[in-house]
Amino acid sequence: MIRTRLQSIRPPPMSSRSSSSSHASGPSTRTPVLPRLPVPDLHKTLSKYLTSLEPFFLEDELRGGMSYASAHALRTKWADEFASGIGHVLQDRLLALDKASPNNWLDDNFWINKAYLEWRAPLLINSNWWLAFFEDDLIPKSAISGETSDSRAGTTFWQIRRAAWLVHRVLDFKEKLDTQELHPETTRTGIWLRDSTSKMFNIARIPKEYCDVLSTPSASSPYSHCVLVMVHNWCYAVPVYHSLPTPQEAPTPASATSDEDPECPTHSLNLGELMSPPEIEKRLRAVVLDVEARLANGEKAVPVGLLSADDRDRWAENLNHLLALSPTNFNSHQAILHSVIGLSLEHTTHTLRRSQYPDTSPTQLNRDSHLHCIRSTPYNVANRIFDKPLTLVVDPSTRAGATGEHSPCDALVPSIVAEYGIVQGVEVEEFGEDDGSKSVALSGAEKAFERLDFVMDDKLSKECSAAEERAHKIIADSDDSVLWFDAYGTEWIKNSAKLSPDAYIQMALQLAWYKTRESFTATYETVLTRMFKRGRTETVRTFTRDSREWVLSMVDSRASPQIRRRLLQRAIQTHSRLTREAATGRGIDRHLLGLRLLLRPLNGESAALFEDELFELSSQWKLSTSGLSAGHLFKGTGFGAMYDDGYGINYLAAPHMIKFGIESKYSNSLTSTDTFKKVVIESLHEMQAICSTSEVVDAPAIHSHL
Repeated sequence: MIRTRLQSIRPPPMSSRSSSSSHASGPSTRTPVLPRLPVPDLHKTLSKYLTSLEPFFLEDELRGGMSYASAHALRTKWADEFASGIGHVLQDRLLALDKASPNNWLDDNFWINKAYLEWRAPLLINSNWWLAFFEDDLIPKSAISGETSDSRAGTTFWQIRRAAWLVHRVLDFKEKLDTQELHPETTRTGIWLRDSTSKMFNIARIPKEYCDVLSTPSASSPYSHCVLVMVHNWCYAVPVYHSLPTPQEAPTPASATSDEDPECPTHSLNLGELMSPPEIEKRLRAVVLDVEARLANGEKAVPVGLLSADDRDRWAENLNHLLALSPTNFNSHQAILHSVIGLSLEHTTHTLRRSQYPDTSPTQLNRDSHLHCIRSTPYNVANRIFDKPLTLVVDPSTRAGATGEHSPCDALVPSIVAEYGIVQGVEVEEFGEDDGSKSVALSGAEKAFERLDFVMDDKLSKECSAAEERAHKIIADSDDSVLWFDAYGTEWIKNSAKLSPDAYIQMALQLAWYKTRESFTATYETVLTRMFKRGRTETVRTFTRDSREWVLSMVDSRASPQIRRRLLQRAIQTHSRLTREAATGRGIDRHLLGLRLLLRPLNGESAALFEDELFELSSQWKLSTSGLSAGHLFKGTGFGAMYDDGYGINYLAAPHMIKFGIESKYSNSLTSTDTFKKVVIESLHEMQAICSTSEVVDAPAIHSHL
């Protein structure tokens, strides 16, 4: 009997900020046609942009700057000049570009480069996302607690078994999408999900000076049917499909750029028949035995993973040097690019010391230890390739999770894939009576794995050491923790408070920021535009005039609970409207980006609108936020803060709990993840208290003193 840890295998709930238009379109067998992402009306965008600046005008006036009226009048003048002048020209260019674009004006021309590939900062923490899974309750508790005597090269029997199971489950999801057994293309969700998930497999990001590129999947590559497995910093290509593609002659280093393509694939490769979990397990055990032998021989891995964690221009320079050193290096890098996904088998279980965190409970330490293991620690930073869009991570105690390069698709997509992977725990019956004590035997001429070795010289050895030092500094500076708020969740917010859960959580983050900083900041919330062909994301600007007014009421002793509740309702209504507009292609930030990028400064073109200091300030996302699904099977998730004095916050809102993954920098005196967690809890309790107020009064009477 197949057992699952949810009542049924089903697609996880989509983000609360996704457009409802992407739901299944009923019993029709026709393939829906997704509309193109619209080019918003110029005048409407400018009007919404001016509205988004109003809280900044008010704050500037409050702190002794230009009056609200003068600031508004000046920006209105610039907006009008823009609309009748260069803005009209730019809008025409954008409309023409849209007509010439096969999918949409944003994704085909700008987004992936500007949002990701041109960014030169290391992917480690700064860009890659991380996701910690719950333990598998079908695995013996002794294995989960680390009570084991079956260690081979630091790995354990149940670690390998769970890894094999997770690889099979994740690739089973891919296969079911490819065959349309799950989420068929007769639904809008099916079209979006199949297109999005196809960009996670058989590719990797390639570092290039100034702007990286994504590799192109290759059906002819002998590595397209393999998983990239890393143990003790060694790389292996492990076949996980039968009916292997016919190997083609490997390209020579001179043609190394043949895999580069700025576009992501839109369909997955047909890789053949997926191996069973026991077959995958045998191959993983063979890798571990090989690693054990290499360690016994005194060998030491070339830590290429460290180079992938470095500054992108530096990694590009080092990769060019690496590929020129030897054809072996070129072949191994090709295998990394074309492997279907990554798998990092850790040989240590990362544990945070209670002595370093004396005020933290053992349960919280355990959660954060797990989260840090997936994010990266000084002990495992070399044991993964940060360029891969999806890497599963399993440690000796069977704790597992996933991390990945962000550019091919947005974090909701791998979370959907991951939830399918873990919703069904390891079925011991699938593996027969093998307890791991038997030698690994494969039939015929099958290869269990291929070593992906690298040739190194003194220059790159020094670069690895320097990259490791830089990576350790990034990790040491990452103040990363998960908060489980279990006083209430979306059920109470919807049914008792009668409010939108996502907007409610966003208001809690606004209040927490103000309480810790006594000021406001531009706030980014991700909204999916998945109802459109090749849609990605839009921004909701959470900091609005209404959210500001509500936050100020919460710190004003003269404001009654009734007034605070009314202002909260108004702020949430505004946020919900902005969310709907963003999800349906009527946001402003992507439109403004497209217009600005079509400006031709070398031809003398300029726009006061874009040169305004408030244009920059209003998009400095020091509070960068994103929500995923309910996350029933996830301990936590996270991504790095966009600014050193800000926070990166992911949240999972379930019926009776809200989980927050919060990241900031220890080096900045203005931020503290622990403090922010405490203030988020305080803010959520205060909000529940005012929402429990039975009487609601109108709010305009208090405008004068707010």
